[in-house]
Amino acid sequence: MSKKGKPLRRIILEMGTGNDLYGEDYTKAAKRAVQDAIHHSSLTLFRSLNIDPETMQIELNLAAQKPENIDLNAVAATLPYGQVSPKASFGGLNVFDEVTGRTSVIVNAGIIVRVPL
Repeated sequence: MSKKGKPLRRIILEMGTGNDLYGEDYTKAAKRAVQDAIHHSSLTLFRSLNIDPETMQIELNLAAQKPENIDLNAVAATLPYGQVSPKASFGGLNVFDEVTGRTSVIVNAGIIVRVPL
């Protein structure tokens, strides 16, 4: 339930993938995954229905091989609106290059948005 007593309804699911090819920076890859997810849409429904975008409840799900290396607050801060609840779990993909000795980090993001309707 929202603060105004209206039930929260799931209205958006966005998915994205981000990577850091050379630095093994899980936070950078996670931020890129979030940007990939949200930059494929233009959500006009908030203006059309006169819904304050700050009322959005955002569930930010990240998957990485080392989820503990993601700065969840830094990634959540990249979302422009709403109240974000970030979490990270095991998933994603690491690709090791035996020639350079570097690991490329790939993080997946799933963003669920609920609003009071």
